[in-house]
Amino acid sequence: MKRLSDWLLIALGLAAAAFAAAERLAAIPTPVPPIVLAIVAALLIGFVVLHALPLKARRVAVFFITLVALAALVGGLAYLQLVVRPAMMKNFIVASFAPKPTTVAAEAARMETWPPELAAIGTLRAYQGIAVAPQVAGIVTAIHFESGDDVKAGDLLVNIDDSVEQADLANGLAQLQNANVTLARQKTLVVGGNTPQSSVDAAIAARDSAAAAVERTRAVIAQKAIKAPFPGRLGLRNVDLGQYVAVGTSLTTLQRLDPIYIDFPAPEGALKTLAVGQSVKATVDAIPGREFVGAVAAIDARVSAESRNVVARAQFANPDGKLLPGMFADVVVTTGAGAKTLTVPRTAIVYSLYGDNVFVVNKAPSGDGLVVERRFVKVGDTRGERIAIVDGVKEGEQMVTAGQIKLQSGAPVTIDPTGALPPPAETPKP
Repeated sequence: MKRLSDWLLIALGLAAAAFAAAERLAAIPTPVPPIVLAIVAALLIGFVVLHALPLKARRVAVFFITLVALAALVGGLAYLQLVVRPAMMKNFIVASFAPKPTTVAAEAARMETWPPELAAIGTLRAYQGIAVAPQVAGIVTAIHFESGDDVKAGDLLVNIDDSVEQADLANGLAQLQNANVTLARQKTLVVGGNTPQSSVDAAIAARDSAAAAVERTRAVIAQKAIKAPFPGRLGLRNVDLGQYVAVGTSLTTLQRLDPIYIDFPAPEGALKTLAVGQSVKATVDAIPGREFVGAVAAIDARVSAESRNVVARAQFANPDGKLLPGMFADVVVTTGAGAKTLTVPRTAIVYSLYGDNVFVVNKAPSGDGLVVERRFVKVGDTRGERIAIVDGVKEGEQMVTAGQIKLQSGAPVTIDPTGALPPPAETPKP
């Protein structure tokens, strides 16, 4: 019976060793680690060997085994206390004070086609604009308009008292009629030989002088009936009925609003690309959300010696008269064909005294999670909510667009796909 139990223990030990080897070679999965099976096999076989020894030798072996077990236990406790436990505490402290990943929004840099543009601030100017003023002085007897009226060319605006001129006209017409009668009589007499030719010449001169006097009086009367020289919109009325107006007194203004001009300055270096006929887009603060499209109509023939700028003029259609002279406008001139440009959202740029920079999202060196890298960039033009990157970033790289305040290079982050800032209703001017 004793030998049978030994053989059974040997078989169990060999089986445990076989299972440990199979698990080690990944041939058969076992519910316990291979090291546990190996220890069980060693204990079983050792027990059989110990059982086969003589009693005296067995006692010595049990003593040494007990001593070794106690030494192993003491050594294990010491290893646990001096090595394992400090390492666990260190890992716990490091994990406790490790920076938590910051939630950010990110977007990839992408290529876009941007045509070259020239931005400027312009001033609106009427296609035609005057201050309506009388050529002759007098009392206002009639006003035929109200402030802000739209008028056509030739519409009567103001009448100035012309009663004296009307009387002069009647007198001049009478003298002209008498001169015509006298001239006819002299012609009849000269045909009969009863008067010299000089009398006829004098009669012709008198007739022409009377006719000129009549025309002069009519011209003065016409000057006292002030009319619109071209179609447009009148400004505020500066005259009242019965008021005496001197020569040159501004009665109102008249502006032709369709089409309308926008004059804007451009640096002299822009002359190499700026040309008549190029497309121009304009926006005005008074009409938010609307863009007006026109074209360059003319470029000044000189450059200002003070500012080194040249003034260009763009023409815009203004059928509804919303654009008014004197407004300022943001003007963008398209000066060439489109070119491929690398762009990122404007919110990705962090401006500092040391230079413009962005936070690029990369994989962590450990391969677990994401970290950011601060990278200095060279920026270019700005179009709406995007800005061109000349150098420092490659296409497809992820840029942090929101949440940069607490970031440093190497900081861990997580990307929130819904965390992007909504675009503002109105893009701020740079």
